[in-house]
Amino acid sequence: MDKRAYEEALGNVKIADEVVEVISAMAASQVEGVAALGSGGGVSDTANIFSRGSRKGIKVEITEDQAKINMFLTVHFGSAIPTIAGKLQEAVKEAVENMTGLTVAEINIHIQGVAFKDAVVVADKVEGE
Repeated sequence: MDKRAYEEALGNVKIADEVVEVISAMAASQVEGVAALGSGGGVSDTANIFSRGSRKGIKVEITEDQAKINMFLTVHFGSAIPTIAGKLQEAVKEAVENMTGLTVAEINIHIQGVAFKDAVVVADKVEGE
């Protein structure tokens, strides 16, 4: 009997979407160039990733043993967006799969803004100063 069947014989393990959101947020905090989850709201560093309610920038759907993750974020001005997105996808996939045993089917990255030193530009508006 393989490990997965043995674990299922003892009972079910249910991992809440919020757990995957927290793991994803923690992984995102380690990626250089990520300024904030969500639209940013003037935050110019990754400190907001740890704040209460910060996971609004992450949406998770778990089906069977797979996870689909959508991440909405703000990047620092001057960062190479394709590089950040690739590193973020790799970091999140590794963290979620290692910690939960789920297979990450997809990680979609949605860049919603660019953080400057004193402001964040989000879809035709400036927040902060």
